[in-house]
Amino acid sequence: MERFTSTGIAYDIEKGIDIIGLMSGTSLDGLDICHVRFRLDCSRKREGEWKYEILKAEDECYPAELKEKLATAQNMTAEEYALLNSDYGIYLGQRVKAFMERNGARPHYIASHGSTVFHQPAIRFTSQIGSGAGIAVESGVDCICDFRTTDVALHGQGAPLVPIGDRHLFYEYDYCLNLGGFSNISSEAVEERNGKNVAIRVAYDISPVNYVLNRYTRSIGKDYDKDGLMARSGKICRELLQRLNSLDFYTLSGPKSLGREWVESEVLPLIDSYNLSIEDKLCTFCEHVAMQISRHIKSGKVLLTGGGALNLYLVERMQANAPQCRYVVPDRQTVNFKEALIFAFLGALYIADMPNCMSSVTGASYNCIGGALYKAGGYR
Repeated sequence: MERFTSTGIAYDIEKGIDIIGLMSGTSLDGLDICHVRFRLDCSRKREGEWKYEILKAEDECYPAELKEKLATAQNMTAEEYALLNSDYGIYLGQRVKAFMERNGARPHYIASHGSTVFHQPAIRFTSQIGSGAGIAVESGVDCICDFRTTDVALHGQGAPLVPIGDRHLFYEYDYCLNLGGFSNISSEAVEERNGKNVAIRVAYDISPVNYVLNRYTRSIGKDYDKDGLMARSGKICRELLQRLNSLDFYTLSGPKSLGREWVESEVLPLIDSYNLSIEDKLCTFCEHVAMQISRHIKSGKVLLTGGGALNLYLVERMQANAPQCRYVVPDRQTVNFKEALIFAFLGALYIADMPNCMSSVTGASYNCIGGALYKAGGYR
């Protein structure tokens, strides 16, 4: 297999580099596997323009036992947590190997997000499990993972990381909005530095989305609310809606990010304090999400991705709350695999020795190259 070296990076990346991106969101929908070829076109004016081609993408549901362990990892003992980190990495490596065999894929690298269990950047702490060593050894491919911790060590939020992909791969949109476990948005802005206007990327988390919606559908045995039909059949509880919109997080300025801890301590207890049907809870929360998103979009063309982009009722309410913008839901592959695609891109930037975490987005002390590389090969 061809290896990229420090003396040949520019030439090789201009030719193309193949990376498999792995994404597992906080909503635990399953594992996204996206095989992408990136090429850096250094002939273009935009300081080198990145091109990408998705070669193959698949998603897999987690086995019930693994899904339960990932959902409760925050309550495990240290030994149980360490074992799950190892087991999950081995599982990911095995799934990538099977993907490669099915599709004849020969990637240069794997870039894995892992599964976020703890995320408290205020105390410089974040943890995504899924052993990079396990992935590399089981798949036979070098693995880049642990993308967030360096940024958090630099007093950043460690999130969101996707906006650097938005800037380089989806620059034709005014906003990029992802509706996953949480909603996050990114856009270009202008900042004055030393008397000059400088373009910067601005991004942050807006609100929980599928982390909450799927929590309630799973309580009645459904993985998600298909097309938002259950939410559509419900009624808005105006008092709950007002209280949700009044939560302190929504008054904070960016950079800011969300984790499951805040949802479980602030959002779920509030919703559950009302004796509402599942349909009414979903309907009310969809309206809450739509209202919060509308506060952050002035006008323009908005790329809409993530599982929430397929929730027709939610998108309708978003459009109703922000009639000044035009939401664009792209092809299904981009909707479903954009985050896995961009984590593959973070891996490409890592290998190219280019920053993949933007301080303008995370609030860190400076831009950094996040990630750790685990080698698959060895010496005999």
